[in-house]
This record gives sequence, structure tokens and C-alpha cells, in this order.
Amino acid sequence: MIAFILFTVSAVLPLLLYLRNPYIYRDLMYTVASLKIGVKLSKYAKQKPLYSILDCFLDKVAKQPNKKFIVFEDSSFTYSQADKESNRVARALSSHAQLKEGDTVALFLGNEPHFVWVWLALAKLGCTASLLNYNIRSKSLLHCFSCCDAKVLVAGTDLQGAVEEVLPALKQQGVRVFILSDVCDVDGIESFSDKIKQASDQPLSPQLRANVHFKSPALYIYTSGTTGLPKAAVINHERLWLATYLQSIAGVHSNDIIYIYLPLYHSAGFLMGLCGAIEKGITIVLKRKFSASQFWNDCRKYNVTVIQYIGEIMRYLCNTPKKDNDKDHKVRLALGNGIRADTWADFLQRFGDIRICECYGATEGNIGFVNYVGKVGAIGREHFLHKMGCPYALIRYDTEKEEPVKDSRGFCIEVPRGETGLLVAKIGKRTPFSGYAKNQQQTEKKKLSDVFVKGDLYFNSGDLLRIDEEGFVFFQDRIGDTFRWKGENVATTEVSDLLVMVDCVEEANVYGVKVPGHEGRIGMAALKLKENMDFDGKAAYQHVKQYLPSYARPRFIRIQNALELTGTFKQLKKTLAEEGFDPAAIKDPLFYLEDNNSYVPMTQETFNAISEGRTRL
Repeated sequence: MIAFILFTVSAVLPLLLYLRNPYIYRDLMYTVASLKIGVKLSKYAKQKPLYSILDCFLDKVAKQPNKKFIVFEDSSFTYSQADKESNRVARALSSHAQLKEGDTVALFLGNEPHFVWVWLALAKLGCTASLLNYNIRSKSLLHCFSCCDAKVLVAGTDLQGAVEEVLPALKQQGVRVFILSDVCDVDGIESFSDKIKQASDQPLSPQLRANVHFKSPALYIYTSGTTGLPKAAVINHERLWLATYLQSIAGVHSNDIIYIYLPLYHSAGFLMGLCGAIEKGITIVLKRKFSASQFWNDCRKYNVTVIQYIGEIMRYLCNTPKKDNDKDHKVRLALGNGIRADTWADFLQRFGDIRICECYGATEGNIGFVNYVGKVGAIGREHFLHKMGCPYALIRYDTEKEEPVKDSRGFCIEVPRGETGLLVAKIGKRTPFSGYAKNQQQTEKKKLSDVFVKGDLYFNSGDLLRIDEEGFVFFQDRIGDTFRWKGENVATTEVSDLLVMVDCVEEANVYGVKVPGHEGRIGMAALKLKENMDFDGKAAYQHVKQYLPSYARPRFIRIQNALELTGTFKQLKKTLAEEGFDPAAIKDPLFYLEDNNSYVPMTQETFNAISEGRTRL
């Protein structure tokens, strides 16, 4: 009888648990994976000398020296070859740049193997790498370089022109500039490829990085905040390890092959892609830039099993002409963020049974979510273990006043399930917020104090989220002035500051507008012109082309007699963003950036073509 009861309970209990929570198996798998990661990180935190991602790489070199590490165009490099190449770079930097432990070096390179060699070399010397966005120019480039106190700049040959623009300022700062070429006749820029070839590939002493610890800065990765120029988020070794383990949570295996085309200067491509691949010891197929037409051919050619994405990329792939071999590939897992629910469904129907692991997080943030279940449209799932380790809440937020709503005691109000609120995460020993290099003002702006009790401190994510009754987390909107386009954050203040430099422009108000069928928001600017001057579309385009990357250039211009301001003289953006760029609904003159040539008058036909998807942005 007892045996029968035990048998019945053992048979029925799992069914009851499943009916109560159909995601219990995935939740358990996540729990086990999280506990394993926690144990490893605790071990690394206590270990002296530090066990870094570099040491993990060196372990993989010892265990699998002949396994392919990077496949790039027509070349491939094994783990052993990558180790030796980075040894040469490290010795060349040590000899010619006189680097020492703790120095910072800026990398101004596109996606290519040398990016990886230089980073590994810097890690071997105990130095910090500052990853510069290769799209930035002029004032932004100089700002990004300067704010992390870099002593050396290493640039790709294709970016020499951009370096020359800021070379006088770099010379004044006494910066050593190296270009990846065999020769260079520009005063102030030294060739570097020839020096690498002459250097030894013998291993370097671990003593060179003996003082690096868990909290030491490993990287500076740049992020656009709500205002101003890009900010250097400080990524220490602890944070680097945390991001690296996302592949483990997603279910990447040691025999997988990952396709990385997202820029390595971004946290997605570098931390979750490159460093995650090193932790797993897998092969990377590295691509210079995304190409929708070549994407699946590359996946088939290199037997890719894991891809990374941002939402816009998935939409591009879904918009390519359908082919009979759309499902003929070995891709089993897609890891990324920003995919819309409709695109998600279209992607699976079109390209087959691919597990999509959507995640959420900010480069500088202390909180993230992972949709390990695969619920379409969700950016993550609540889990008790996660919330214990990283306390967070969604609080009521007034989008008009742009501030949290407070109760009678002066504390924030947590929203109930199903309602939208601002995500805040507690800052503490286990969930630190390192902030931005040499930018205390912006660092402090990301903090909220006295949120629920006197003296507490929380990180302000700047994002409005919603959590449903099942515990799934959904992204709703981004607060503040920043909008996201083509996977990049665009700081409106920076764009406005550049637009007012155009001769005919007196004031500029920049904001993002939604476009049917597109993720994010595209740039639009309301301009007040100087008295007795007309809008010069060609001059405006030449100016934004010179100073802004393509994703930050306003695609639409609206001319107004006066820009609306609040009582505290802040520009009003919400109404403008809602009104969009439809000439039938807006009486103000509208202009459209046509074929990257000039701003031309916006017509109803142009608007219809964009809205119906006949014109791609």
C-alpha cells in the first residue's frame, strides 16, 4: 500500500507541478546553471593571482592548440596561432610603446583578427583596452579617446584618415599613435605591422599582470546616455566574467560554431560573443559587417550553429527574398536582444526551428534578464534566485515630468503585476555600479537614492518594462532623450549641438520617431532657422555626414517658427515624436534625407513609400 502511494505521488506530483508551472523544467535548468556560475565566480573572486578571461584562453590553448579559434574571410587561426600572434603584438607594444601594467590603450579597429590579437596582447601586459566605435569622428573621437586617459592609440589602416583629423590634439597630449601597416610617412603616426612581424612569439611572463585583480578595469566600452557625448562604461574583470556566461545560460555547447558580425567595440559582440566563445572554447566565424544577402550562405559555408542578433538584423533577414533553401542550415540557437514579437514569429516560420534566447541589459548596468524559456516577445523571465542576487523593482514613473512618482512619505511606488514601470536595481556589494570614466556627473545621474527606505541606492536603467502574471518581462519604452536606431543609441544633445553649427540653423530639437515595420526610432529634428535664411538641405547633409555616423544622422527635418519649451526651458519632444513625419498631418515644412545626398522636400508619395516598406531606411 505504501509502495503504491509513493508510486502514485512520484507519478502525479511532476504532473501537478507542470500544470501549475509549465516552465518548471526550464526554471530548474536555469537554477542549476546559475548556481554553477555563482560557484565559479566566487572561486575566481578569491583566487590570487586573478584567473581572468585571458587565463581561460591560455587554458584552451593548452588543451586544444589545433582547434580553429577564428575563421575570417579566406583565413583561419587556431587557438595556438592566436596565442602566438598576440604574443608578438604584446612584445611589439612593450618595446615600442613602453607600456606598463595598468596603462590604457585605445583600439580603433573594425572587425578583424588584429582586434582580437591586440586585446589579448594588452591583457598579457596587464593593460586596459578602450574599445572605440569606428564610426565616430572628430570631436567625439577625441572625447572618447581622452576620457579614459589612454597613452596609446592603435588604429586600422582604413581609419587613418579619421586619426589624422584629431592628430594635432593627440600630439599635444603626447599620445603614441600606431597604424596597422608596414610603412607610414605621416608625422606623428608610426607603422606597427612591421614591428609585430619582427617581434618574438614566445610567451610572456604572468608577472607582467601580477597586480590585476577582480575589480580592476578590464575594458572601457562606450555607450550613449540620455545626454551629451559617448560615455566610457567601466567594465571590470568581474563584470566581464558575468557577461561571458550568457552563452552558458543560453545553452551553447563546446562543439558549437558562432557567427559574430556585430561590432567588437560593442558589449554584445565583444563580451557575449568573443569572450563567451573563449569561455566555451568554440570556433568564431568573424565577419567585418552584417550582410543580409550573404548571411545564410556564410552560415552554410562555415557550418555555423549559433548566431547573435539585434532586433533590426532579424527583420532584415525576414525581408530578404524567400528561397527554397531558407531552412537548409545548421543554426540551432540565436542569442541577442531587441527582436519584436511579430519578427520573432516570422523568423521561426521562415528559417526553421531555431531557439531564440532574448536577453536584456545595459553595458554599464547592474541588472539583466534572460528569456531562457523562449517565450515570444519577452526579454526575460523573473526567477527567485536572480532576484535574491540582484534585487530590482519596477517603479511608477511620470513620463511628462520625467521623474519617478513618490508617495506621501517621499518614497517610490512599486507597480503591480501587469503595469508598466521604470526598472531600478539595487546597488550593493554583489550588484555594483561602476559608472563612467571621468564623468562623475553622468554617473550620479544614473543613481536613485531613498527609493524604498532612507539611505538605499538604486541604478536607474532608464527603461520602462512590464512583468506579466507568469513572470515574463516585456520591454515597453526608453525614457529620456536617447533613442535607438540600427542597434545604436543616439544621444539627441550631441546631434542638436552639431546641427546648430549649420549656418542657417538657430535652434535644433532632435528626437526619434517610429517607422512602420522598423525596430527602434529613426532620427528627426525640428529646426528654427536664423532670421531671413532658408533651409540649405545640401549644406546640412554635408555637415551631418562629416560629423555623425550614419545611424545618428536625422532622416527627417521639420522647420518651425519657434521650438516649444517647458517652464524650465527644456525642449518638448513627446508631441513632436508622436506627430511623426506625415506631411498630410503636419503643416510645417518637412524635409527628407534622400539617397544620402541632400535633404529634399518631403512629399506624400515619399511618406507612403516609407510607410508601406517600398523605401528602405
